[in-house]
Amino acid sequence: MLSLLLPIIYLSFISLGLPDSLLGSAWPVVRAELNAPLSTAGFVTMVIFAGTIVSSLMSDRLTRKFGAGLVTACSVALTCAALFGYSTAGSTAALFLWSVPYGLGAGAVDAALNNYVALHYSARHMSWLHAFWGVGATLGPYIMGTCLADNNNWRGGYSTVSLLQLILTAALFLSLPVWNRVKSDAAGETGVQAVPLSLREALRIRGVPYMLAAFFAYCALEGVCGLWASSYLVEYRGMDAEPAARYASLYCLGMTVGRFANGFIADRVGDRRLIRIGIAVMLAGMCMVMIPTSDMFALVGLVVIGIGCAPVYPSIIHATPDNFGRENSQAIVGIQMASAYVGTTTIPPVFGLIANYIHIALYPYFMALFALLMLVMTERLNRICAKK
Repeated sequence: MLSLLLPIIYLSFISLGLPDSLLGSAWPVVRAELNAPLSTAGFVTMVIFAGTIVSSLMSDRLTRKFGAGLVTACSVALTCAALFGYSTAGSTAALFLWSVPYGLGAGAVDAALNNYVALHYSARHMSWLHAFWGVGATLGPYIMGTCLADNNNWRGGYSTVSLLQLILTAALFLSLPVWNRVKSDAAGETGVQAVPLSLREALRIRGVPYMLAAFFAYCALEGVCGLWASSYLVEYRGMDAEPAARYASLYCLGMTVGRFANGFIADRVGDRRLIRIGIAVMLAGMCMVMIPTSDMFALVGLVVIGIGCAPVYPSIIHATPDNFGRENSQAIVGIQMASAYVGTTTIPPVFGLIANYIHIALYPYFMALFALLMLVMTERLNRICAKK
């Protein structure tokens, strides 16, 4: 039964990544048509992230009551409706309005699917799952770019992705009997509790605060690396804007390829060692970026940072049932997702202030602080879990 769901789960994560870069890709054209300030995109993104945080924290209660399959299907349907709403938006107010269901849908499906894979599949599938998110995040701007080439048709970009989400929604609803069969079998085998954990109860479980701090640090680092790479290459390294934008994508390429490759060794190496190796590789990449005399080292360093990031996110999630119990994993994965969105939302703007008022040359050093924080928190978590 589980093998029948894998293609649907992989497609769901492609669909999760598809819309993530659409707003950034289309914003110069969107804001010109809607007569919006440049900064409005940041506020729209904040509304989306607020919705994802809320739905991530609710995911335990929702998934226990309705099951991962129905939550995923309804969440993708929400994002489908929101993306179609974007395509019809005639004002910035409409963008803010449609950002609410988009954020709620994205957060719920993220938490539900991550926990489902952590419970039912091996580490290699968790790694490949997040690699497929990278595929979606890469395809989204390509679809939007193709539509923008057709007379700046950004609405066509959103409606195309909405149509793809609609097809996936139909497939998810058709697959619900399989999801329900797996849910019934798993409940009979494991006796997982039916009572959801509150946020306070989850935070009282030994080791959870360390795990959340590590997850926050990882997502802060990932957000800073992706957002400010191009600016660092232009402002500090003196590159032209166009090649810098292309080179900045090397980080994402390294992470996506790294996750596909990581899937072949994940089961043998194990989650804890993969996290340690990933952090060590990240730090090596940051040291390469720190070398002031060689732009080539900086570019290779971005790829190395992406490769180092590759195993960390999926390994932390996959280890959650083992670290905190299968009966607690959905609640804790939901909190992890919320922590991830907080780190992604808050820390990149903080570095923007540092770059503005101090110097953007601090880019690799700032990331290294979060990599070291991640290392300390994960090692403390490992010691606690080893005593259980």
